[in-house]
Amino acid sequence: MVSRIYVEKKPGFDGKAKALLHELRTLLGIGTLTNVRIANRYDVEGITPELFEQCIPTVFSEPQSDHASFRLPRHGSDAIFAVEYLPGQFDQRADSASECIQLISQGERPVVRTARVYMLDGDLSKADVRAIKNYVINPVEAREASLAERDTLVQTVEEPEPVERLDDFLGLDEAGLAAFIEERGLAMDLADITFCQQYFRDEEQRVPTITEIKMIDTYWSDHCRHTTFGTALEHVQIDDTVVQAAFDRYLQMRHELGRDEKPVCLMDMGTIGAKWLKKQGILKNLDESEEINACTVKVKVDVDGELQDWLFLFKNETHNHPTEIEPFGGAATCIGGAIRDPLSGRSYVYQAMRVTGAADPTVGIAETLEGKLPQRKLVTTAAAGYSSYGNQIGLATGQVSELYHPGYVAKRMEIGAVVAATPASHVRRECPAPGDAIVLLGGRTGRDGIGGATGSSKAHNVESLEKDGAEVQKGNAPIERKLQRLFRREDACRLIKRCNDFGAGGVSVAIGELADGLDIELDRVPKKYDGLDGTEIAISESQERMAVALDPRDVKEFMGYAREENLEATVVATVTRNKRLVMHWNGSIICDVSREFLASNGAPKSTSVHVRSAEPYVRTWEGDTLSERMRSLVSDLNVASNKGLSERFDSTIGAATVLMPFGGRTQLTPAQAMVAKLPVDGETTTCSGMAWGFNPYLMSANQFTGAYISVVESVARMVAAGFEHEHLYLTFQEYFEKLRDDPSRWGKPTAALLGSLMAQVDLGIGSIGGKDSMSGSFEDLDVPPTLVSFATGVGSVSRVTSPELKGAGHRVVALAPSYLEDGITPDATSLLATFSLVEDLVGSGTALAVSTLGYGGAAEAAFKMCVGNRLGLQLDDAYDADSLFCPAYGSFLVELADGAELPQPQGVATHLFATTTADYRLVACGEDIDLAELQEAWETPLEDVFPYRGAGEKVEPVSFKIAEKGVRRRVPAVHIARPRAIIPVFPGTNCEYDTARAFRRAGAQADVFVINNLTPQAVAESTQELARRIHNSQIVMLPGGFSGGDEPDGSAKFITAFFRAPEVAEAVHELLQSRDGLMLGICNGFQALIKLGLVPFGEIRAMTDACPTLTFNNIGRHQSRLVRTRVASDLSPWLSKCEVGDVHNIAISHGEGRFVASDKLMAKLLAHGQIATQYVDEDGQPSMDLSVNPNGSLLAVEGITSPDGRVLGKMGHTERSGEGLYKNVPGNDFQPLIEGGVSYFL
Repeated sequence: MVSRIYVEKKPGFDGKAKALLHELRTLLGIGTLTNVRIANRYDVEGITPELFEQCIPTVFSEPQSDHASFRLPRHGSDAIFAVEYLPGQFDQRADSASECIQLISQGERPVVRTARVYMLDGDLSKADVRAIKNYVINPVEAREASLAERDTLVQTVEEPEPVERLDDFLGLDEAGLAAFIEERGLAMDLADITFCQQYFRDEEQRVPTITEIKMIDTYWSDHCRHTTFGTALEHVQIDDTVVQAAFDRYLQMRHELGRDEKPVCLMDMGTIGAKWLKKQGILKNLDESEEINACTVKVKVDVDGELQDWLFLFKNETHNHPTEIEPFGGAATCIGGAIRDPLSGRSYVYQAMRVTGAADPTVGIAETLEGKLPQRKLVTTAAAGYSSYGNQIGLATGQVSELYHPGYVAKRMEIGAVVAATPASHVRRECPAPGDAIVLLGGRTGRDGIGGATGSSKAHNVESLEKDGAEVQKGNAPIERKLQRLFRREDACRLIKRCNDFGAGGVSVAIGELADGLDIELDRVPKKYDGLDGTEIAISESQERMAVALDPRDVKEFMGYAREENLEATVVATVTRNKRLVMHWNGSIICDVSREFLASNGAPKSTSVHVRSAEPYVRTWEGDTLSERMRSLVSDLNVASNKGLSERFDSTIGAATVLMPFGGRTQLTPAQAMVAKLPVDGETTTCSGMAWGFNPYLMSANQFTGAYISVVESVARMVAAGFEHEHLYLTFQEYFEKLRDDPSRWGKPTAALLGSLMAQVDLGIGSIGGKDSMSGSFEDLDVPPTLVSFATGVGSVSRVTSPELKGAGHRVVALAPSYLEDGITPDATSLLATFSLVEDLVGSGTALAVSTLGYGGAAEAAFKMCVGNRLGLQLDDAYDADSLFCPAYGSFLVELADGAELPQPQGVATHLFATTTADYRLVACGEDIDLAELQEAWETPLEDVFPYRGAGEKVEPVSFKIAEKGVRRRVPAVHIARPRAIIPVFPGTNCEYDTARAFRRAGAQADVFVINNLTPQAVAESTQELARRIHNSQIVMLPGGFSGGDEPDGSAKFITAFFRAPEVAEAVHELLQSRDGLMLGICNGFQALIKLGLVPFGEIRAMTDACPTLTFNNIGRHQSRLVRTRVASDLSPWLSKCEVGDVHNIAISHGEGRFVASDKLMAKLLAHGQIATQYVDEDGQPSMDLSVNPNGSLLAVEGITSPDGRVLGKMGHTERSGEGLYKNVPGNDFQPLIEGGVSYFL
């Protein structure tokens, strides 16, 4: 029996429907469309009618915000259609609904299918409806669904056919092999398939299976084996004398390293710099091993005052093709894949950077090319996907930058770069021995991602959008979060000999790379659903999976740790002495190939290269006056504010963010780099930084100089942020057009890699990693030549510096190296002297603010330094307008402290640039420019695509003082020196580490308990255990996160389903009513408290439409930044160490934080002092303005309490505080709220 329910948001809560109406009317130009309604449809099979009824107001809907009906909602719509995921695509809404139902029933998970029903009103033509369907349905992942009732959700799965044996393969001639490649959709070329044919004919003397051919195609793909980079460059013609000199230098370096016999290739050019610098004794502290995870260096980390040996890891990853065709899933799995590389090195990934490339997203949809998604939809949906995954997994995104260039219409660029760290003692590296077990951890295997590695290695055409759907992986962030927890445990990591993540190639590559000899049992691989054949299991790229090699004696212990972290773990393979990759399926061997053959990477390849003379680089901004040119500059999409894009990414989770993405009291000045403390269990003064460098317009004109400048810019940004250049490392992202057999096309990456090589040698900083993507073509369109440089390293929090001007009356000096004849490239010796000078100024405390010059020259840097604290500049008369806009990479603007002497070092030009003023104006070149007007021009260009501003009225501040009201705070009957706080971790919880650390810092015991829901028995046991732990605790703390991915269509349903279990609810009531205990819920925890009734009612109760709730932010997306909150009441013990009126800077990160309540209830909350905190501006005034109130909460409410104050829920992350955090935003970020709760028991 299938039970069906439709759920539609009530008016006032239907923001998604209203937003879609606006998009369809404005972007598609369908002015006759008058209304859009959206309903979520849930079909469930496998539960009783009674259980289904019980789940309607708890799992599928919320009475406060939703209408639920068994039949399609009544409508007079002119058109109606439903959309569902394609079979095999991961549906997080359905998955979370099934898990929530299991938590309630404590039985098996039922089958759940979801769809979204669209109801359209208006005078719509068939063409209008077709256009709307095309806009909302991406054929890569979804399809139109039937509106009919369903008799069953159980799909009849036919037994998969035996794996095909290619009986005719050995007899195919050249034409036949070419046709075979086309018919089978292979990425390999004719030489490779011929090589395969020879191998099976001459060595194996048998026909291959299709599994073997598909697996080999993946192994040898450009994505996995960098075949383009490994192609021998046998004939090199260079027209440019500068590039020729660099090539000659490269050949000399090869000779010095004894590499004359090795082929000249792009890979050699990309890696030789690090090898050469290491031989010179310049590149140090590398952690080298046979295990390939991520770039790894040895560092010293201060942990509670003690220097410890740690490993620092970093990695950059791209998902250009997947994001182009399915932007949400492609971008989500971009960051997921970037995380898993260092994670497989047994490290904790704690900060990420996103750098993307797009064409103009402000153009009309009518300009979209056939076979392409609209740029606006690409940029917004990709941002939603990346941020959704990163936010859920609990990864702070320290910097988000999107570059706009018309060439990226060919294919989008989507880069995720991450940093990670771990104590060196956690990592054991050994070669797996015969008999060792291979354990598969994490997610299950489905059809998603099949062919992803080979697909990303191809050029694409107008048919790619519909043909390549299976190539896109689907991410499940809560599972990857569990992997992160497991790999942060020393006891688990010390058992792992070697680890590999499941990315390109799936089982065949991830497990296949762990040892030379392997016996893999594909029947043991856990599957998402039945029906997969052996080939699909072998090459599926389903996400969130890890393979670890273990001594067989350690398997049982390791599996126990995995269970503790709520992770599936299965032994699927054994290491063998025989150096062959063997795979079994359904009783047959379907793959049996030699390691030597696999490791050959296919047929040797060679090509010719022609590096043409560079074109001149000119970048100007229109205008006759400085004011006009400044307006043109700040309106340039590559200069304009991207705050609306950046703030949907959580930048503060981990309580380690040293620099916010935007600084100053307005939080508007972009930081030069992302900086965070290392993830120690305690306190540290050690931090890492990362910065990127790249100008697509410069590289389009001159690949050599453009790549050189990419390196210079990335390093200069790190120096500006307070890091020392001698302690930095590099990693590159190369992204070029499909090179084909055109020597001139091969000349572009050749010139770029030579440019980056010369920069490494000149600066003494090596690139020890990177990622290449060599398929940036669509029909006859190509991406701009791209080499993004990432500079990273470890330093001290005390040195970290930010670019926003700090005060009026200060001198700002310009520090510049000398430049070569091209006027763009800095002289290396002078540049290094400039770096050292800035580092000295930072170290002495003389530099208050530092910015390095980039794309928009001094004009851009100076303007952005002003906006953060709304300070002005009066420029020195020596500067004319032209000098403000000329390229000056490697130069710096430095705000000096009072009394500091103007430095005059040898080899560096130093000039007084300007004086800061309290008047928010730019006085220069005989003009007086209103910076407020310029700021408006800067904030406007991308605001329609990425909104972030919204005016609102001021509201009354609330002040409830118990002393004045004659109210006494409740006190516990029994006092405890170290109260125990139980912190349950649900799938999707991501703030438990920060929360536990904050409670321990306040003097409490933190008891972190992971809820296990792998089986019905595990659910029952977790229910009993949580109840027991609550009975043994004084505090229940519900931390933030995305329980169940904030699905089904609403936050905290996973937590509320669990807490409504009678055992748990009884334990909570006993804690509050009999033992004077406390409860605290932050963010997701607050959402759970309010949806349980614990706030404002003080008890778990059934929800009705009269209850308050927290719902989606008015802006319609996730919000992450620092806000100011004011203590409005001191009723709660949690706020006993605060005074009414205290204002704190608090990190927020949520998509559903808008507090909604009836007027009657609000009056009651006000009268009883239950409104704990409000969002306020810098003057302490509550407001509905979006810059103050991030979600649109009624009366600017940020937190509320139970009637006696002992249960508190709030959206702001009080736990995300600590020494040295948020250095570029002024204000008090320490709120002694947790300290107040702990002291209640003392």
